[in-house]
Amino acid sequence: MKPLRIGVLFGTLLLFIQLLSAQQTGIEIPAPLRNIPEQILYRKAYTVSYNADMKVPNWVAWHLTREHAQGQGKRMSRAFHEDYDVPAPRASFADYRGSGYDRGHMCPAGDNKWDKDAMYETFLMTNICPQNRRLNSGDWNEIEMACRNWAVKYGDIYIVCGPIFLRREHEFIGTNQIAVPEAFFKVVVCLSGTPKGIGFVCRNTDGNRKKDFYVNSIDQVERITGMDFFPSLPDKIENRVEAEARLDDW
Repeated sequence: MKPLRIGVLFGTLLLFIQLLSAQQTGIEIPAPLRNIPEQILYRKAYTVSYNADMKVPNWVAWHLTREHAQGQGKRMSRAFHEDYDVPAPRASFADYRGSGYDRGHMCPAGDNKWDKDAMYETFLMTNICPQNRRLNSGDWNEIEMACRNWAVKYGDIYIVCGPIFLRREHEFIGTNQIAVPEAFFKVVVCLSGTPKGIGFVCRNTDGNRKKDFYVNSIDQVERITGMDFFPSLPDKIENRVEAEARLDDW
């Protein structure tokens, strides 16, 4: 066998081993945050980085598979509940009452119809942010449905989403003073076939636009949020999926 071919095969094998290691450690988990309160919470279907100052997540990450995207479970009524794994004061159902904001899921209930316990955990208040009602039921929901379609199409995808705080001073709601984000982000990576990634940034306002209006590269979302997404991926793949984003590729 020629030396060049041996080198290519060795490189491919090394990349496969690195990718397998990343999958075992959680491809979707961002790098630890700096100078921001962070309590990591592990749920059945997702992981949360919780911010005790803002009373909302810094990020929520999960691995969405074809099987999880197609469950038969039904959304529960009045399922929102406090998360006693975080210190008081913490968000409660009542904090949102009369605020004008929806209790907006980060990891959607619709991604967890495969298991009643997994779905119930999506209603923990640590997975919730104050979200504009039209955004929650409109464009944000459309992006969530697109992600489920991609999981079905490709077999699985990796997702991270969360709030964006753009100003020094923020609006707060409720007795427990829940911070209202100025925007939201979502980043998605697919490793099936040719690896690819895409990001979305949505202002926390009314809007009815096509999905491509919100598209950003993952690199761009990292610059906006200050977060490092998908750090466990091999550098060759991470650089590829984070540099460009084209909705048509999906």
